[in-house]
Amino acid sequence: MNKKLFTYKKSGVNIRAADKFINFISKISPKKNGNKKFNNIGGFGSISNLPNNIKRPKIVACTDGVGTKIEIANQLNKFDTIGIDLVAMSVNDLIVQGAKPILFLDYISINKIDLKKLKSIIKGILKGCKIANCELVGGETAEMPGTYEKGKFDIAGFAVGVVDENKILDKRKIKNGDLIFAVPSSGLHSNGYSLVRHVLNKKKINIRNNIFLKNELIKPTKIYVKEILNLIHKGLLNGCANITGGGLRDNIKRVIPDNLCANIDLDKIKTLRIFNWLKQKNISDKEMLKTFNCGVGFCLIVNPKKTKKISKYFSKDFKPYLIGKIKKGKNKVELNAKINWN
Repeated sequence: MNKKLFTYKKSGVNIRAADKFINFISKISPKKNGNKKFNNIGGFGSISNLPNNIKRPKIVACTDGVGTKIEIANQLNKFDTIGIDLVAMSVNDLIVQGAKPILFLDYISINKIDLKKLKSIIKGILKGCKIANCELVGGETAEMPGTYEKGKFDIAGFAVGVVDENKILDKRKIKNGDLIFAVPSSGLHSNGYSLVRHVLNKKKINIRNNIFLKNELIKPTKIYVKEILNLIHKGLLNGCANITGGGLRDNIKRVIPDNLCANIDLDKIKTLRIFNWLKQKNISDKEMLKTFNCGVGFCLIVNPKKTKKISKYFSKDFKPYLIGKIKKGKNKVELNAKINWN
């Protein structure tokens, strides 16, 4: 072979390594419901069944990434949980409309194929899909030398769900007098990491030497699919909101109808230790509430007559608790009192 010839491999792209990764995914991906006929990982596209028990199916689709939490994974050299985050960030949005996630695809772009790293990421994605009870049907891995620095990468996820037209959760179901419940988060989830990393940099904190931060900053996002779909199936929800970037105010207002207002008492919020730690690093209450979930990962809007039935669908660490009420008003969201930082 002429060593002077230009090749794709010499430019930094190793197709053979990418093929090995695709082969690995094909072997470890479960064939959900025995659906071997349509499994096509590595092909040009994937085909999946729609649930046959939905009379008037509507498709709901979401996409998201995990942001700069990736940099925390790089610092800790730990990549087996950010795949869970990736699934969570999309499926937790799907269920707000009442949709059941049915399939998921991923996109991974990386400076250079690193099979060990990619295998860890994909195992996390598969675990997230298992928790969300959906199927990883395909994706794309792009080796992009010159675009990313050595060791750097990015990931994105795409989820598709289905909901019966008659069971879509929309603003019209939310009524004056409904109660608002907070469902605890598992921690930061995948939001606000640029601010977190800015604090760590300015304070010269090495998270590898801090067990608390090491555990908290890589902790995966809670996936609420099972619990929320159970509530929807039992007819216990009038509405809900996934609390991501923008915090309580920006996310709850997205589901509130005109002329109604979500009146929330901040002093009822049960903050988690990681948020109390961040608050002590010279961040204002306003900035904390705008950037982080502050311990509230999801919100439920419920008819007062149905509130007693909700708690049994959640595990001990994620029991919903009352934080507010829907009232008449034009502000969409009102945050009252002050949050208690312990």
